[in-house]
Amino acid sequence: MVRTVNPFVGSRVARAATGSVGVVGAAIAAGLVAERRAIRRRRNRPAAAAAPELRPIGGRVTTVIAADGVPLHVEETGPPDAPLTLVFVHGFCVSAESWVLQQRALSDLGRMVFFDQRAHGRSGPSEVGNCTIDMLIDDLYRVIRERVPGGPIILVGHSMGGMAVLGLAGAHPELFDDQIIGVALLSTSASELAQVALGLPALATAVVRRVLPGIAVGMRHTSSVLERVRGRGSDMSWEVTRRIGFGATDLPPTVITFLETMVSDTSVAVIAAFLPTLLDNDRMVAAARLAAIPTVLVVGDADLITPVAHSRAIAEILPDAELVVEQDAGHAIMLERPEAVNAAIRGLVQRSLAEVSLPLPRSRVGRPPAPVGAAADGAPPAERAAVADRDAGGTVV
Repeated sequence: MVRTVNPFVGSRVARAATGSVGVVGAAIAAGLVAERRAIRRRRNRPAAAAAPELRPIGGRVTTVIAADGVPLHVEETGPPDAPLTLVFVHGFCVSAESWVLQQRALSDLGRMVFFDQRAHGRSGPSEVGNCTIDMLIDDLYRVIRERVPGGPIILVGHSMGGMAVLGLAGAHPELFDDQIIGVALLSTSASELAQVALGLPALATAVVRRVLPGIAVGMRHTSSVLERVRGRGSDMSWEVTRRIGFGATDLPPTVITFLETMVSDTSVAVIAAFLPTLLDNDRMVAAARLAAIPTVLVVGDADLITPVAHSRAIAEILPDAELVVEQDAGHAIMLERPEAVNAAIRGLVQRSLAEVSLPLPRSRVGRPPAPVGAAADGAPPAERAAVADRDAGGTVV
């Protein structure tokens, strides 16, 4: 009989993880329990401002098959023959629906392509060993080749999606020579994500960093238990989402609920599978390949996941890039500060098209051309600075 030994259980790493994370977790939980009434009041209060319409994107649905057979859910909006295409690449633990406020406000820019990353949203499950940035890069490449085989492209990536965009520049630089004319990176890190403090005390952060690989393995082996504990839709889950996903913006509660629902739809097994690749990601060399095309970086200075220093590090090697820092905004910046994000994308489109002649779409032949990227929403952002395994068990998630 072959007995499978869980390297996490009973090990020194496990004891350290249990002790340190347990203390931190208990402290957070105790604080949230004490605040339960206040949390409930925040969650149920009437919105001070009109809540945005957070409806499904509702585009034309197609499927792209990844290299390993994973079906990727793709939605497209706008004229199929538009001269410009914007491709949106979402982040960790969410889905293409996270771009709904951009899809609605920027629809005049042209065709838009959204897709769910592997094991996220409506895309198919992935083997744990293929839950890597390298596979996300190849997935993005296949979506572009199949859904946007010709014509100029603006790439917009958030968080993990931004990492895939950076990786694409390294793996397929020819696309950035011939087709991709502009890049927007929102709340993105090119390296050293493992150094992020997540707002924890320095000592606790150091311990968590050391044991996190073992924690990821343990999460996969105990995912069913953790799914019951995480409390999807609960007041505690809602408050954790508010604190980690957003900054100090007074948002309508429905926006926080919208993000909490997407995160809760991402299983613990998927979260655990992607953690190692996110922590080990280093795309600084690839990021330098964006120097020749217009690039904008947008980040909140209260982002706990990809702090503003990570965007500044990218901006330092891209001296002609534009860096937009939103005061008191958090990680889910496209939902928290949609006006700033939309204005940054519009500006990027205008700069990218300054030296590119677009053909008229077939639907407008014989009619006066409409300006592409004409400003139609929002004031400029508040602050703008031109600165420029394979798993041993083969688990499927």
